[in-house]
Amino acid sequence: MLMTPHLRRLMLTAHITFSVGWLGAVAVFLAHSIAGLLSADTLTVRTAYLAMNLSAWVIILPACVGALLTGIFQSVGTQWGLFKYYWVVVKLLLTIGATVLLLVHMQPITFMAGIVSQGPLMGTEHRGLQIQLVADAAAALLVLLATTTISVYKPWGMTFYGLDKLKKRSDQQNRKSKGRFIVIGIIVFVILFIIHLMGGGLHGH
Repeated sequence: MLMTPHLRRLMLTAHITFSVGWLGAVAVFLAHSIAGLLSADTLTVRTAYLAMNLSAWVIILPACVGALLTGIFQSVGTQWGLFKYYWVVVKLLLTIGATVLLLVHMQPITFMAGIVSQGPLMGTEHRGLQIQLVADAAAALLVLLATTTISVYKPWGMTFYGLDKLKKRSDQQNRKSKGRFIVIGIIVFVILFIIHLMGGGLHGH
């Protein structure tokens, strides 16, 4: 069922807000992860990982879930549908992938925040994890930029499912049109028949 215009605008506003917030927060997260990896200043490293953990739980995760849910509602409640167009399907899969990536890496983020809260990072013991957080943030940012681009350009056209739904709808509309023509024809025939009978009755008098 299609949403009302007021609800559609509300859901679109919420979806854009969550999506933009998610994109911006991931960009800041990437900057913090690079600072945590490259900086030689102990305070900067500690602040970066603590800020990453806070932003991940308070901003990125809620924005991610909000963007996913509002995107689904926006698709289902409008003419776009959830599986009718390739761009919607691709965007949905990318968003789900980014969400799964985030959920999987929440633990390493929290782990690094716990390490720096206990004291400065020593040596290269956690270098692999630090690099991983940078790579994950960069990958997430690229995915979000891709979904934004797809939303604007809406490429690739309709899926086979969408084309099938369109054909069925067209066939249904054609049947309805034929039915209306038949009903109109019957009504016209009945009216002409009544006029003929009335005319014959008048001539009889």
